[in-house]
Amino acid sequence: MNKVTIIGTGSVGSTIAYTLTVTGLVSEIVMIDVNNERALGEALDIRQGTPFCSPCSVYAGSYRDAEGSSIVIITSGIARKPGQTRLDLAQTNVNITKSIIPEIVKYAPDANYIIVSNPVDILTYVFCKCSGLPERRIIGSGTILDTARLRSRLSEYYRINQQNVHAYVMGEHGDSSFIPWSIANISNVPLADCENLIVNTDGIYPELNYDDLEEYVRKSGARVIERKGATFYAISVSVCHIVKCLLSGIDTTMTVSTMMHGEYGIDDVCLSVLSIVGREGAHGKILTPLTDDEVAKLRHSANCLKDIINNIVI
Repeated sequence: MNKVTIIGTGSVGSTIAYTLTVTGLVSEIVMIDVNNERALGEALDIRQGTPFCSPCSVYAGSYRDAEGSSIVIITSGIARKPGQTRLDLAQTNVNITKSIIPEIVKYAPDANYIIVSNPVDILTYVFCKCSGLPERRIIGSGTILDTARLRSRLSEYYRINQQNVHAYVMGEHGDSSFIPWSIANISNVPLADCENLIVNTDGIYPELNYDDLEEYVRKSGARVIERKGATFYAISVSVCHIVKCLLSGIDTTMTVSTMMHGEYGIDDVCLSVLSIVGREGAHGKILTPLTDDEVAKLRHSANCLKDIINNIVI
């Protein structure tokens, strides 16, 4: 039985529950929220569509109902407002996360945990420091969403299947993130060579502007929030991808936020590099060869996060 507990039933948590249900990834979903009426309503709405999906039990519950969960997903916290940075949320959501940790760990001590609430890198760090759980079982969604945004944009540009695009966003899920262009490719063709090596009868491609692409990826979340008030579809699909990989029998690589222990000269901070994720959690990293400039950008991102950590109460 694949049982998942979701803490926080706002737009993100509820959309994750819905997506897990319609994709048939899990057989039981517990939805927990401080607003129990909201959790009851969301669970009922999803549950009434299950006759047309794979069998799945979806219900609102308490922390005690999380017992036996394979995966716990944390989406609770104060949402980011228009014009507000993720890091502005830090202390408030740190306090919320710290109040949740002892309650959920008591009943689901063997689960893998996915932290989605923002600022995700800070909250992943707090979870590692305060939960007493093995670090490999604590995964922040990190830049998996940023990576999806990048690949989606490149696939639009080259009019090619998103799964043929291999490029990553690393570092903080926020303003100091960066794209290591040196390893970006489409079907093993380095991105820098695609203009000359991808032959398309429809015509030539305009010049690829790396700075514009980075700006697009970095500001996408804010643009969605300005237009519709919140982001929840893309992050929900991204989190469900992590769930699928945690339940899989074979490991998958992805950019998620985990604790660093000297990789690229970075220690004692959570951020996103290429990690190995499977049934044992995020149990390894692939040290992708980066240029000196890219390593400097990754270290800068780590320092930005450490500045926040040094200014909050954990």
